[in-house]
Amino acid sequence: MSGPPPAAIAWVGDAAGQGRWGSPDALTLPISDRGLLLADGLFETLLVDAGEAWLVEEHLGRWQRSAALLALPPPPSAAIAAPLIAEAIARSGITRGALRLNWSRGGGPGGGRGIAITGGGTPSFWLQLSAAAPSFTPLRVIVSPTEERSATSLLSRCKTFAYGPAIQARRQAQEAGADDALLPSSAGGLCCATTANLLVRREGRWLTPPLSSGCLPGVMRQRALDQGLVAEAPIAAEDLLRGEAAWLINSLGCRPISHLGETPLGGGPTASSPETGSPETFWRALLSLSCSPSSKSDR
Repeated sequence: MSGPPPAAIAWVGDAAGQGRWGSPDALTLPISDRGLLLADGLFETLLVDAGEAWLVEEHLGRWQRSAALLALPPPPSAAIAAPLIAEAIARSGITRGALRLNWSRGGGPGGGRGIAITGGGTPSFWLQLSAAAPSFTPLRVIVSPTEERSATSLLSRCKTFAYGPAIQARRQAQEAGADDALLPSSAGGLCCATTANLLVRREGRWLTPPLSSGCLPGVMRQRALDQGLVAEAPIAAEDLLRGEAAWLINSLGCRPISHLGETPLGGGPTASSPETGSPETFWRALLSLSCSPSSKSDR
């Protein structure tokens, strides 16, 4: 009989890697931090499996690019982040989980009043590792009736703290008896789900909305594109209804969509394809493109 999962662990410090360890409920940030006041910050969620952090290089690369796009100070490099990630795993005993890296513009003169960037602030860096298992269970979705992703906003290209629209869309899904919501694009068509990229199989091909729709440039999405397993194309709700299968993918799993609203989708929850196999087979194949422990810890 297995016991309870290991307790989550957190770290709060500076860009140089100097900080303190503790529980997520015990560690604190200044209330003047812009990440708390204005959601002015970025995060990355990494998979920890078999005691290793996966795809660290890809996640840190997106972190760095997003910071540059939003004129945030550069986040910590792999030389700073990787040892902290390894220490979090060792300290917590969590060998399978989700690790979140956080980076905010920090506080500054004026006690955090207003939205103006006055300069002189110190960025904040913190992380949290919690026990979690990859998910491949089917789910029901709706299309959010009110929330959408902007096709032109810089924020749509980055994984920012500002998840208000996604929270409202997820709430709407729960009220409708569904598990998640798909977000339309301001440019038309569908964009993504609240925390995952959308894949749809249509006429024998796997497709995903283009970045011009406003979807997040997901790490696993990009891996599938690089391998030629998925192509970019506009996707509408009708494509899900007429398609052969639809999946939601991110760094923590790949889940088949069983229903859009009350309508069952083609292929059902066990849908697979000759090119990819099942959602879990597809996801694990993408993950294992980096096979050695050194490439895992570096990525």
